[in-house]
Amino acid sequence: MSTPSVDALQPWPDTVRWRPVSSKLITVELISLAIWQAVLVLGLVVGWLFAHHWAWLAGIAAVLALGVWRATVAVRAVRAWGYAERDNDLMVRHGLLVRRLSIVPYARMQFVDVTAGPLERAFGLATVQLHTAAAASDAQVPGLPPDEAARLRDRLTALGEDRAEGL
Repeated sequence: MSTPSVDALQPWPDTVRWRPVSSKLITVELISLAIWQAVLVLGLVVGWLFAHHWAWLAGIAAVLALGVWRATVAVRAVRAWGYAERDNDLMVRHGLLVRRLSIVPYARMQFVDVTAGPLERAFGLATVQLHTAAAASDAQVPGLPPDEAARLRDRLTALGEDRAEGL
């Protein structure tokens, strides 16, 4: 029997079982984008009301076109998020153009945060944030239902304590 080959340039290893984030995160991202779009368009409309110049209308069109593009990217970006729990570490993947794979050993975790902003709470979501001694290695898993976020937090904390005792 041969072992599956793992390529360092393949950012999503097929040898693990990836768990996706909730699809509700797409709605949260799109609402957040719509709020920023509304603020920018409102500001440009106010500018156009004071000075009827074509550049204000071009700015509005550019902001709306950028919003449509960003909404498309946001949907795909949320679908790219995933995490996998292994024996000694947690793997977190995300990214479209630049794919990122973070592998956080349980023994290196200092603490685990669970956060949920007002929009996330309205849709029943939370974000699990892992903190390590190296700031660059911090990882997060957004878009989890609160019960899954609590389960993951408790499991990571317990595994981190168990692994840290052996150091």
